[in-house]
Amino acid sequence: MQPGNSPDAPIIHIRNLWTKFGRIVVHQDLDLDIHRGEIISIVGSSGSGKTVLMRQMLGLEHPAQGLVQVFGENINGARPKQLQKMRNHWGMLFQHGALYSALNVFDNIAQPLHEMRRLPKEVIRDVVLLKMQMVGLSPEQALKMPANLSGGMIKRVALARALALEPELLFLDEPTAGLDPDRSDVFVDLIRSLHRELGLTVVMVTHDLDTLFALSTRIAVLAEKKVVMIGTPREVLAHPHPFIQKFFLGGRGKRALKVLDKLNEVITPLPVAE
Repeated sequence: MQPGNSPDAPIIHIRNLWTKFGRIVVHQDLDLDIHRGEIISIVGSSGSGKTVLMRQMLGLEHPAQGLVQVFGENINGARPKQLQKMRNHWGMLFQHGALYSALNVFDNIAQPLHEMRRLPKEVIRDVVLLKMQMVGLSPEQALKMPANLSGGMIKRVALARALALEPELLFLDEPTAGLDPDRSDVFVDLIRSLHRELGLTVVMVTHDLDTLFALSTRIAVLAEKKVVMIGTPREVLAHPHPFIQKFFLGGRGKRALKVLDKLNEVITPLPVAE
């Protein structure tokens, strides 16, 4: 746990955030708190700034104004060493995996360990093999190149790399994009299992309603340049906002709701360790 970040404090705290691109205002007075142990999904229409908001949480983009705190630190005011230290505590799964095409599976997963920490080769080997096992990859697949991997395997390698530094916080950008329904279901089950086993806080951007309902503890809906609703899937579905009604209760939404109905209960946040 990061110094100065109490168990009850939000792991991510955003207040009065404005995002501008020239004269175009994407976010205006946006507020959002993300709590330890939850899986929160960010949804919105095209152009609502979902991925931009995630990149601001990662410190990859800066808002025009407003506060973005991660682990209790103002990420926009952090010095390079502070920012690097913070980055050691989160992992990122990019939409299409973003694997290095010239590196094999082993070296892709090992890359953050080489970059962030000075570790003996045998320790790196053991960590990489452990992460491969965690995401369902066998040691025999370590020497394969990305060009020879299926879409599902690319996702698993990218997830193993995101977990390499034992993060507290995991960011997922469209984690099931490009997967067929069966592989998508398997990958969702894997994320759910890792969330429980590792005590992760997960921030996810997705437009896939099946993934959304299967994983989300809470959903944050972006519309009108801010978060217009945040709550459990059931709470969000009951909200009368026109975008919510159209997005969630159209044909796709009604089909995806069957997934939620089959669950005994929506995933609950992990208890805070004493």
